[in-house]
Parts: sequence; C-alpha cells; structure tokens
Amino acid sequence: MDMKKVRLMTQRTSIFLLILSFFTLGILAQEGYKVGDVVVDFKLPNIDGKQYAMADFTDAKGFVLIFTCNTCPYAVAYEDRIIELHEKFAPKGYPVVAVNPNDPKAQPKDSMEDMRVRAAEKGFNFLYLQDVGQEVYPKFGATKTPHVFLLNKENEQLVLKYIGAIDDNYKDASQVQEKFLEDAIQALLNGEEIKTTETKAIGCTIKTVSE
Repeated sequence: MDMKKVRLMTQRTSIFLLILSFFTLGILAQEGYKVGDVVVDFKLPNIDGKQYAMADFTDAKGFVLIFTCNTCPYAVAYEDRIIELHEKFAPKGYPVVAVNPNDPKAQPKDSMEDMRVRAAEKGFNFLYLQDVGQEVYPKFGATKTPHVFLLNKENEQLVLKYIGAIDDNYKDASQVQEKFLEDAIQALLNGEEIKTTETKAIGCTIKTVSE
C-alpha cells in the first residue's frame, strides 16, 4: 500500500479516536452522581430571602431533593403530591428540598419573584431554592423537571439512595400504581433495602440560555 495513503488513514483514525474520546468524556461529565455516591452539599437562596444548605438541618435523617420549576406542566402536575410528601415525611426526618434549575433568562417565569408568587399560591411548605448560575443541577446529573434525588445521612455524609421519578403517573395521582419515591423513603425508615433505586424521570428539559 502507498505510504501516503497509510499515513492519511492513520491520521484520520487518530482524529476520529480523539473526537470520540472527547465525546465520551463529555457524556461522562454530564452523568452526575450515581446511587451509592456521597453527595457534596450546596448553599442556595430560598424564596424567603435567606441562603440554605442541607447541613443547616442537623436533625434531618436525609432529604428529598427535587429539581422542579414553576413552568413545566409535569412539575405543576406534581405540586400537590410534593406538598403531601413533605407533610408526611418531614416530621419523620426526610424533608423536601425543591430546587429550581431553570435559567430565568431562558424561562422568565422561573425568576425568584415568580417562584415566590407560585409558592404563595400553592402554599409550598418546603424550601424552594434557586440554582443561581446553574451550578448544582449538573453535579447531580438532573435533566428534567421534576427529577428526584433521595439522600440519606450516613456517618455524617449524604448518600444518594434513589434517582428518578416520584411515581408512575404524572397525569393523575389517583391512578398511580407505583410510588417509587415514597416506597424508597419508607424502606429507609424501616431499615430495609430499597427495591427500585432508579427510574426514568419524566418531565421538561432544564432550560438554559444556550437552548
């Protein structure tokens, strides 16, 4: 074979492998935490004007971290169920911490002011934080609103125990067959293994200025 052709094929192969490696690394970088990983705490502004971190809640056994927003129909459909989850499990040590990951420049109705209005309208009884700068949700690998991450305190660390959907029917709470999140929390309270540790989150894509 002609040496020029060999060199050309080699160069093309090297370029292809280089592009493939960057692509693969990009996918891996976006994956975020996995079940069993220790999660790094964060501090974000709440609708009450104060900044909160999970470390502030020393009596909590864990947290129901939900990336959600004002504007996604899926997120809106789950609002009442999220309120009920907090009412049921916060007294047992697993409060809801809601984080709005959308960039208000991309979705103006997800501004802090609009978050306050929505929380007041619905009577949110949980923290509703804004992911300023959108630095938190990529670390978790959140891609949808809503997207759930159940955290459990173990040896003073936050360990991820469940990722995914709240349940199996966003359209109608009365038709839910599988309460994935609630079952996972109850398993932790009972000292049992969580049967389903990951499900597919169903919702809207997280909005960024690049979209």
